[in-house]
Amino acid sequence: MIRDADILSLLLARRPDHSLERAFYTDPAVFDADMRTLYYRDWLMAAASAELPKTGAFVKLEIGAYSVLIVRGADGMARAFHNSCRHRGSRLCSADKGSNPKLVCPYHQWTYELDGRLLYARDMGPDFDASKHGLRPVHCREESGLIFVSLAEVAPDFTKMAAQLKAYVGPHGLAKTKVAFQSTITENANWKLVLENNRECYHCSGSHPSLCRTFNDDPNLVGADDSMSSPVGAAHVKRCEEAGLPAKYVVDAKEQWRFVRIPFLGNAVSYTMDGKAAVSRRVGSVPFDNAGTCLFFHYPNTWNHFLSDQGLIFKVMPVSPTQTQVTTTWLVHADAVEGVDYDLDRLTEVWLHTNDEDRRIVEENQKGINSPAYTPGPYSQNQESGVIQFIDWYVTAMLDRLSGRASIAAS
Repeated sequence: MIRDADILSLLLARRPDHSLERAFYTDPAVFDADMRTLYYRDWLMAAASAELPKTGAFVKLEIGAYSVLIVRGADGMARAFHNSCRHRGSRLCSADKGSNPKLVCPYHQWTYELDGRLLYARDMGPDFDASKHGLRPVHCREESGLIFVSLAEVAPDFTKMAAQLKAYVGPHGLAKTKVAFQSTITENANWKLVLENNRECYHCSGSHPSLCRTFNDDPNLVGADDSMSSPVGAAHVKRCEEAGLPAKYVVDAKEQWRFVRIPFLGNAVSYTMDGKAAVSRRVGSVPFDNAGTCLFFHYPNTWNHFLSDQGLIFKVMPVSPTQTQVTTTWLVHADAVEGVDYDLDRLTEVWLHTNDEDRRIVEENQKGINSPAYTPGPYSQNQESGVIQFIDWYVTAMLDRLSGRASIAAS
């Protein structure tokens, strides 16, 4: 059994710019440490605001051992609660999503208001105080059409990321969108392999024929400043900024999140097979069709693409050491009509193809790492700088928290 001290030793011995030791992708004890130190402490992408379109709408989120409900209250506010009745612990909701005027436990019908207050508990006697038995809350923040939750006792600071969400994602008007389609797949691979694969396009030309019709895989397209960007990338950022659309590369001091706006290939304006818009109604206040894609990453569980005609949200939830659930949500203008303003197959085909291709890639990656013959290999400084950045963040976060240097404790 690998202990936390053993994990620390492996992290300290890691060769820079190399993949991790086999245990980090296969071992149950390391998986448990990942959940305890990252997924149970950090802000996690939970849902799009559009998934909770009205009072009583809810989404269930499984985060390792925890089941969480995100609910839209009568006051319009999104709140999150542990999906466990305060009576004898039964799950309140088994469905992944739905809508209810109240939250009612199916076991003994204890009934809760949408803000978590206990309203009804039959035959509990005159001394029973309902006010002491409301649902246990989970930290929840809604910003620019995105909902995040944190299981931590004290949630990490959200203010800096919130400001950048307003600036970069705000113009896309996600609060006035609707869910056109949602896909959830299970990838038989460790969650870090899913993130690593996303953080590079070294594999794209050989694996993603649909995506590469529009996605520019130049690793130097847009950098931290114009001198690090290609002429095409720098020109795109300049054009967007001059139009009042934030586009420059911005990153968290700990490199946990980042925003940047990059152009598509040539005259493309969306992720479609012909590069033309997938939806005729532009979202939010994006000033032109060829605004490229605004990329937003937040470790450990999300990457996103925000375009002039749609929003794409990717949510990563670990299931086991070698299983990861990936949910993709396509958002379109709230008034867009399927069959009139967009064709659903055309809207989704590129990323449905790409997601399935990525699933096969990371599953083969996992199978190779499962072999005792696997040894960590070097990353490409040019093509895999994003992977290096992600793994460096992971190693630093794990070292800090497992060694007790972090102050945030999981609930």
